Amino acid sequence: MMQIARWVIGLSWIYHGLFPKLITIAPIENSLTSQIGLSIDHTFWLIKIVGVSEVLLGAVFIKHYKNLIIVYLNIIGLAFLLVLVAVLDATYLIEAFNPVTTNIPLIALSFVLLSELGKNHITK
Repeated sequence: MMQIARWVIGLSWIYHGLFPKLITIAPIENSLTSQIGLSIDHTFWLIKIVGVSEVLLGAVFIKHYKNLIIVYLNIIGLAFLLVLVAVLDATYLIEAFNPVTTNIPLIALSFVLLSELGKNHITK
């Protein structure tokens, strides 16, 4: 179960950094980020920086998935992004693909990972 959680969570971060931010900027990413109030150029670079950060977080998560700090940072990050979308434009929470259907299951999977890590820690 830990390996499933490790790879699903890590690859989700990598995917969400690469495809809708680095390889191309998805219209939803641009729309949400532009609501922060930055210029077009600054919005572009913020999206790219966030994309790189997400790819790095995914890689770090895959490598260090047994580190409780990394798992908790993952949970905090996913929760923060969900709240951020709710604040910036709550209509995105009811779209077909949205942070409710991605972030909440990844948070739940993170708690499964924490539970598995706790079991392994107790048995060692």
